[in-house]
Amino acid sequence: MDNRFLVTTAIPEPGLRLLGAAGHVTVLPDRPDHATLSSLCASGSYDVVLTQLSDTIDAPLLAAARIRGVSNFAVGFDNIDVDTATRLGIAVANTPGVLTDATADIALLLILGTARRVVEADRLVRDGRFHGWEPELLLGRDVSGSVLGLAGFGRIARATARRALGFGMQVVFSPRPPGDRVVGEEELGEFAGRVRQVSWDDLVQRSDFLSLHVPLVEDTVHLVDAAVLARMKPGAILINTARGPIVDEPALVDALRNGVIAGAGLDVFEDEPRLSAGLAELTNTVLLPHLGSATVPVRAEMARLSALNAVAMAEGRTPPHPVNHPLNRSVVHPVDRSGKEVPA
Repeated sequence: MDNRFLVTTAIPEPGLRLLGAAGHVTVLPDRPDHATLSSLCASGSYDVVLTQLSDTIDAPLLAAARIRGVSNFAVGFDNIDVDTATRLGIAVANTPGVLTDATADIALLLILGTARRVVEADRLVRDGRFHGWEPELLLGRDVSGSVLGLAGFGRIARATARRALGFGMQVVFSPRPPGDRVVGEEELGEFAGRVRQVSWDDLVQRSDFLSLHVPLVEDTVHLVDAAVLARMKPGAILINTARGPIVDEPALVDALRNGVIAGAGLDVFEDEPRLSAGLAELTNTVLLPHLGSATVPVRAEMARLSALNAVAMAEGRTPPHPVNHPLNRSVVHPVDRSGKEVPA
């Protein structure tokens, strides 16, 4: 029971309760900056750090760290230098598979919200400018019959496709842009004959709604840039529930301002929580504060999984949801209070 956990931001129950049952828990009162977090990880006072996407766990931090593992309270782990952690024998774990439906709901919400100009309509009513039904008041566009293009075709994209088909949308996809690979009918499963694979360039050009569902890796940074935006339909709407840096946000602002595309629904931003200049003033957008997983059951399950991962790593076991297993077992981490080196 001498396991020591550092939690950078308080998480919902049952996460803290599970950690507390397995050892001593330190929850930071405020989100740490990089220097503070680096110092804490290097102190030798903690076995495992439970992090958020806003915590940058980079190579310099890991090189000085005296910890056994990093448990990320997220499905993604682009905030962690996984290669360096693996080389140093530091375990990394995440919370996969729990937010698929919740994030797909947000993608559909953004599709509907931008198409039907929900934010503008809400503001009009709240401002007292609604004077009764009018034939041409805030005319939007039909979702049914529109083409939804899915960039990526993993779990969240498939859940989004399932919802979109229920709304009568035509669904096309490119499985892992900017590259291509053929997805056979067996892999498509329930979607065989109901969705169609196209190239990334075709997806960009034919989509009425282009929804992003790719991980943030080197070749997807600014996947949607000014050139891609220029190839989209003038009436198209961009939807991003993946990661902010997948979109060149200043280029998107220019495209929205100049009518290159019709609108955007964003749950993530390139430099969260900051927005690119001019984005907040655009009326043809729906902007959400990273709510993809924000339901009570989903966040509770994320807390449970991240705690179970942390406990396993503190005890020297492989976590239930490892990102970088197997580790470099030749590395040792001096995290024992006695100063004795403890194998990873």
